[in-house]
Amino acid sequence: MFDILDDRFRTCVLTNAPLVKLGEGFAWLEGPVWFADHECLLVSDLPNDRIMRWTESSGLSVFRQPSGFANGHTRDRQGRLIGCSHRNRWIERTEIDGRVTVLADRYQGKRLNAPNDVVCKSDGTIWFSDPHYGINTDYEGGKQRAELPSALYRFNPDDGSLRVVADDFVGPNGLAFSPDERLLYVAESGPQFAPDPVRHIRVFDILDGGERLSLGSVFHSVSPGFADGFRVDVDGNVWTGAGDGVHCIAPDGTKLGRIAVPFTVSNLTFGGRNRSRLFICASHTLFAIYTNQRGAERP
Repeated sequence: MFDILDDRFRTCVLTNAPLVKLGEGFAWLEGPVWFADHECLLVSDLPNDRIMRWTESSGLSVFRQPSGFANGHTRDRQGRLIGCSHRNRWIERTEIDGRVTVLADRYQGKRLNAPNDVVCKSDGTIWFSDPHYGINTDYEGGKQRAELPSALYRFNPDDGSLRVVADDFVGPNGLAFSPDERLLYVAESGPQFAPDPVRHIRVFDILDGGERLSLGSVFHSVSPGFADGFRVDVDGNVWTGAGDGVHCIAPDGTKLGRIAVPFTVSNLTFGGRNRSRLFICASHTLFAIYTNQRGAERP
């Protein structure tokens, strides 16, 4: 189940920890987020237009349906759920009382495309990718006309401002900050049906106190398959989905090893006890495995 490519990976995994199936029969799982205070996982069953909830004691149940064809999720500094909607073409916040607030749906008067994945920085700003994937087909929310190029955005909830921080993407996808928030990693995975699609993760320096990014460079090229969603552990290793499982990549860009998963991995997150359990969205199946690493602290 484990491919050890670098000895550093031996200290990251537990060879006696099994890959456990938590549920199956979904269409395509995405956007996992852990709620430690509720001891539950939320995850998008994207084409079925619903968000699922999993707990150790009760298993899986429907958290929200319809969900606006929700994709990526995170939590803000107050612990509220931040989500991306393909159908509605916006990012939203679920308030503590359950109300849903639209945070951003337009840029310079034009509708966003299909916000894909989202992260929250410690200063409260919300960063999200906005490719065309979600409006290219009817499967993930419905075909619609794109009004903007693919881009990466920074939203400030304090003043409602929305800024493009990078726009030289073919198809931005998952994103995550390094533990010290000095770096931002962004997956680029498009166009997926082209003869020579982009398959790498880029890394950017965060400059001017989080106001802008460097030009960025290729951090790691993923093969087989694509990088989609990913998370960073406390030591700065990047754990990403790929075509043959979960790849673990060191901060220097070296692929340390792989956790074999029988289906294509779209996204993942750390959670559970001490944030050391890896929850894995693998096509139509939800898996989990305990690791010997902890996810970087996020709300």
